[in-house]
Amino acid sequence: MESRNLYKSYVLFITVIVLLFLASCGPIVVSSRIGQPPPPWFYPNRLEVVRYVYFPEYSFYYDLSARTYVYLDGGVWVRRNVLPSRYQNIDLRRSKYERIRNYSDENIRRYHENNNANRGRSNRTTPRSNTRRN
Repeated sequence: MESRNLYKSYVLFITVIVLLFLASCGPIVVSSRIGQPPPPWFYPNRLEVVRYVYFPEYSFYYDLSARTYVYLDGGVWVRRNVLPSRYQNIDLRRSKYERIRNYSDENIRRYHENNNANRGRSNRTTPRSNTRRN
């Protein structure tokens, strides 16, 4: 009986050591495609399940599971392996991006309409009245 308790303690000790080692290794990315690392510009700081990354300055997404860029082209959301030429001078390693947590649907349009459609708009284009109130 004592040897069984000793064995359980040993297994628990090894499990804790392995978990502590993994936690100290740095970021861990959970992806549906095993063996393919995330792009070099994506470096999360903790364990999280993320499918999309959004680049607010350029208003396009990167799908980590499909390894495709998703962006509006002529009013239609398209998926491409490479970005169009208008983005060719962008250094994605230095660009600001946001992880889209808890959204794994194929249709990014729905997420974008609910969360980012009005982003970046201002009231500068709204005509102002020339009369002043005293």
